[in-house]
Amino acid sequence: NRCANALKNLGLVKGDRVTIYLPKIPEQVVAMLACARIGLIHSVVYSGFSAPALASRIHDAESKVVITADVGFDRGKVIPLKPVVDEALKTCSTVNHVVVVRRQTPAQPLSAPKEIDWHDWVKNERAVCEAERLDSETPLYILYTSGTTGKPKGVVHVHGGYMVGTYTTTKYVFD
Repeated sequence: NRCANALKNLGLVKGDRVTIYLPKIPEQVVAMLACARIGLIHSVVYSGFSAPALASRIHDAESKVVITADVGFDRGKVIPLKPVVDEALKTCSTVNHVVVVRRQTPAQPLSAPKEIDWHDWVKNERAVCEAERLDSETPLYILYTSGTTGKPKGVVHVHGGYMVGTYTTTKYVFD
């Protein structure tokens, strides 16, 4: 709810798009659910992708916000994510804000007002956010193909179809 309110306060409205370029951390799921709650279309991009691959997906989705982290941690290695986003954004004119989950100490400086610290961004938001009323055919997220056979293609999933698929899988696979 706090994240959804923070997204609204950035001026995002139903139908706007958000790219989520995060490692496997709770903020990734929080961001996805916040977008779904208020009718924003999210695109999760694997945090191992390069700057050109990220830029391609941001361009295609016409995202207004990118949510990322300064670094990810994988098998004892520190993976810098923010520099990848910085490089990708050199060609992405639609992005107005970059929200950064800062995980490394000391924290890297951010370039305000475009770059925002996640924790500062959500901490003063209301813990209640009324869900947007959405039609079952309202787009929920864009999932991109790998791009191994050319330019990645964005597949749009809708709220109703996703929920029916989730229900059916749970019913028949998990009984």
